[in-house]
Amino acid sequence: MKLDEANRVILVPAQEADLADFQLSLQDAFAAGFTAAFGTLPEGPIPSDAELGEFFHAPGAATYHIVLDGVRVGGAVLTIDSATHHNSLDLFFVSAEHHGKGIGSRAWRAIEAMYPDTLAWETHTPYFEKRNIHFYVNKCGFKIVEFYNVHHPDPHPETREGIPDGESFRFEKVYADQPAQSDEQ
Repeated sequence: MKLDEANRVILVPAQEADLADFQLSLQDAFAAGFTAAFGTLPEGPIPSDAELGEFFHAPGAATYHIVLDGVRVGGAVLTIDSATHHNSLDLFFVSAEHHGKGIGSRAWRAIEAMYPDTLAWETHTPYFEKRNIHFYVNKCGFKIVEFYNVHHPDPHPETREGIPDGESFRFEKVYADQPAQSDEQ
């Protein structure tokens, strides 16, 4: 193997038959973050099986395994809008045992390269996920554009079930000085 091929991160489309394993890996990764913040998990997986099914089968959904040297180490679920080019990073994870190796940053760059016509990306993360906030802002170039809380509720609370106090951030990454669409449009 050439040196430049070592530690290569690629995105591999998930097939329908892969989704059960993908789902368990994602839920394990999300549970690790929740447990680190709160010590215990709520009843049921995070996100719920039903929520994940909606993400996997939503219009424009694209689900990818993050693969490092032939091994699945994470995944991403995107919503791609080929008409507006305003896309969404709905779910993104790297398994805990692979944190701190730059895999997430390389996977994000691969996503950006795969969708070069994107005008803006949007994503969300809970307030307690400081590791994610650091990643999106400092590593990927997103900007925090909204903080959902008791005084400014999320307009789509059904998609953020299980988040303590309902506190979360909405992030955007806008390209080519194009204004991003807000949720209110």
